Amino acid sequence: MQKVGFFRSIQLKFIIIFILLLLVAIQVIGSYFGSELESELFDSFKQQINQRVGLLELNLKEAFNKERTDDSEGMSLQEEVQNIVRSNKTAPITKLQVIDKQSRIMATSDYSNLNIVGKKTTNDLINKVVRFGVVQEARQYNRETGTRVYRKAIPIYDNEQTQVGTIFLEASLKNVYDQLQKINRIFVQGSVLAITVSAFMGILVARTITKPIMEMRRQAQTMARGDFSQKVNVYGTDEIGQLAETFNDLNVRLKHSRALTEEERRKLSSVLSNMSDGVIATDKSGAVSLMNDAAAKLIGVSPEEAQGTYLMDLLQLDEKTIDITDLPDTGSIIIDFSEEDSIFLIRANFSTISDEEDDITGFITVISDVTEQEKVEQERREFVSNVSHELRTPLTTMRSYIEALTEGAWEDKEIAPRFLGVAQNETDRMIRMVNDLLQLSKMDSKEHPLQMEKVEFMELYHHVIDRFEMNVEEGIHLERDLPDGKYYVWMDKDKMIQVMDNIITNAIKYSPEGGTIRFRAAKQKSQLLISIEDEGMGISYDKVDKIFERFYRADKARTRKLGGTGLGLAISKELVEAHHGRIWAKSKEGKGTTILFTLPLMNKKRRGKK
Repeated sequence: MQKVGFFRSIQLKFIIIFILLLLVAIQVIGSYFGSELESELFDSFKQQINQRVGLLELNLKEAFNKERTDDSEGMSLQEEVQNIVRSNKTAPITKLQVIDKQSRIMATSDYSNLNIVGKKTTNDLINKVVRFGVVQEARQYNRETGTRVYRKAIPIYDNEQTQVGTIFLEASLKNVYDQLQKINRIFVQGSVLAITVSAFMGILVARTITKPIMEMRRQAQTMARGDFSQKVNVYGTDEIGQLAETFNDLNVRLKHSRALTEEERRKLSSVLSNMSDGVIATDKSGAVSLMNDAAAKLIGVSPEEAQGTYLMDLLQLDEKTIDITDLPDTGSIIIDFSEEDSIFLIRANFSTISDEEDDITGFITVISDVTEQEKVEQERREFVSNVSHELRTPLTTMRSYIEALTEGAWEDKEIAPRFLGVAQNETDRMIRMVNDLLQLSKMDSKEHPLQMEKVEFMELYHHVIDRFEMNVEEGIHLERDLPDGKYYVWMDKDKMIQVMDNIITNAIKYSPEGGTIRFRAAKQKSQLLISIEDEGMGISYDKVDKIFERFYRADKARTRKLGGTGLGLAISKELVEAHHGRIWAKSKEGKGTTILFTLPLMNKKRRGKK
């Protein structure tokens, strides 16, 4: 992990936040202080102006109230007013005028512009006072001087409270704003100094906050490397101190969890190493990620060499007939690793590894050596074959004698024929049983190879159903629910007819009067699913899988009465599996039984070659 620079660190962020908060505070205080200071300075300025205006107003009032005659020798009203205006023009007043009640200028302090005396003024401020007799004032910008000025117009009243004139003055606000600017400059200099000091203080404060965080970061990096021996220093009881205590507690818990994980890993490693069965783990694509020594010995490939190898290649399975995602559904399969001089068979059991969302993340394969078990099974099958051969000859001879006796004279002509007829039927049944055993034996020993050919299955299926439909007993209905398309299967046509004959015969035997037998077929991925459903007595859940065992009968008395041998479904199972298919049953007691089996469909490439 790269070291975080100062300009990207949380320390700089704390400093920036601290300075920004200070700037906001200074800005608010400065705005309020400047506004209040400006108001205070202006009020003081107005007070100074009002004092001078009051004295001027008093002098002018006396001048307007003085009685004058046409022949008196004293100064005229206009001359006296002009003298008063001249004597009262002092800083900060820059312009002073007196206007009579007809809005004519009587006197002005501007000697360079005396020609306006006697003329009417157009000043709105003055005209409002002349018209309404109310004091008017305003702060305005003087374009001639380029400064802000204060203008005020005050009415003049005589002794009878009659408005006789108006005083108009204009005073410069330059001194007020110069003073305000000077004070603001001092305030800004103080603010800059305060921000500078605060920045240094912010660095110190930020370090006190970021130091524990940096220590926790270093400790987290140490923990990531697997070292849980160190702890973070706790500097206080505040939130950061509590975080440090929690971090130390997390350290202890992680250390404990890691120890437990290591212990479990060692246990698992010990179990895998000492198992007699081989274990192979793969990812979801089938690439080997783990294999124990037992599996390596069984397959003959070291765990290091097997890493990344495709499971199907490792187990020498044909990818054309078996897909890795279908392996868990098969339960277990026998894989032949035999060579010319020795037999070696392995049983493989498959299961999936799923995550919390039930998505497949890998596969577990457990393999074991079943060579001896298969040898024992083979010997048992050979024994059944030998017994069948030994029984066939005497049974056939007995049948011949019984036939001869039934054709000749017998002492009791009523009982003897019935007895001999039963014996003959039983003999026929046993002969069929022996024939079935012989067929099973040949299939187990691979002495009866399949005559494979390309067959359109739907046409064959309809043919078989048609044959039974012509001979079925009245009261039993055959119902078809088959697709219209063509589905080609690579199979032994005669053997597959035998499979369907066995299943349909059983369905007819166990169907009640008025029952319906339903025939269905559907495509599932690269396979064809065939189902035959009857409405018979059904089979209990715990016995469904046993119906494919040899000599197993769901209803022994009924099967014997109908001439069954108990080998039909066992033969069907062997034939379907010889075609790389799968057969199974679904049943509920009292609701009938459905036999289902799958056959691999020919792909387009192979179909074209054929």
